[in-house]
Amino acid sequence: MTEIITSIFIIIGTFFIFVSSIGLVRLRDVYSRTHAGGKSSTLGVMSIMTGAVIFFIVTEEAFNFKLFLTIIFVFMTAPLAALAVTRSAYRTNVKMNDAAHMDELGDAMDVEREKERLKKLGKNYDYD
Repeated sequence: MTEIITSIFIIIGTFFIFVSSIGLVRLRDVYSRTHAGGKSSTLGVMSIMTGAVIFFIVTEEAFNFKLFLTIIFVFMTAPLAALAVTRSAYRTNVKMNDAAHMDELGDAMDVEREKERLKKLGKNYDYD
């Protein structure tokens, strides 16, 4: 029974990583690709690691804390890395896909640019 549950988690994780790789190849711009790579690969790696944790709990009758820490580490760092790549691409003016109709990050970036401009002028104005 353990092997079936472990296999299900590993197959689900492999499916998410496969979908992520297809998204990296097929999507049109860096923003969509980062989204595909960040979300689905995170779920895939976490699912595979969960399957490994279950396997070691049942077969060795011991909780493998390192695998659990790996799950937490991937859960916290992979989306932040994707966000950092996306924001750096936006700040360096990487072009969005022509089909994109909305620029939600533009407003936030405009506020940051205005704060920097006022800071250079020596004025302190809080937008929040």
